[in-house]
Amino acid sequence: MICLLANSPQTPLLVREGLLKFLFSNVSLNSRKIKKVALFRCRELRQNQTSAEEIFWNVVRNKKFKGLKFYRQYPLFFDYLGKETFYIADFYCHSRKLVIEIDGEIHSYKKDQDKLSTEIINLLGIRVLRFKNDEIILNVKRVLKKIETVLNSN
Repeated sequence: MICLLANSPQTPLLVREGLLKFLFSNVSLNSRKIKKVALFRCRELRQNQTSAEEIFWNVVRNKKFKGLKFYRQYPLFFDYLGKETFYIADFYCHSRKLVIEIDGEIHSYKKDQDKLSTEIINLLGIRVLRFKNDEIILNVKRVLKKIETVLNSN
């Protein structure tokens, strides 16, 4: 989930030009409302997770996967054209700077928005791996193997 002017035709160009400033934990006093909205939305998403998200969470929570700490529905804060905003990652591993996105059917209609969000997250120095719901549901071990391969490549 990304909260910015994703439909603006200028957005991809502006993102490529590096007009983002990562604010991860030091959110300014003016953005307390934004942080509150983000945390509320994250709680909402955690309470309404998809079956694929639940399956993935059960295999990575409590450092079960490679001893890595994953957070689910985690807000990443940044500045976009002078406005503080946020992106909610499905799963985030801070120690490895890795976001895992689990895309449902709706994402087949949101490819441009997904591309933009991946671009923004990459500019923040964070890698993004995307998997479809079916990949998680049908063979979560294969998904974990793909993640492991990416982690070992660095």
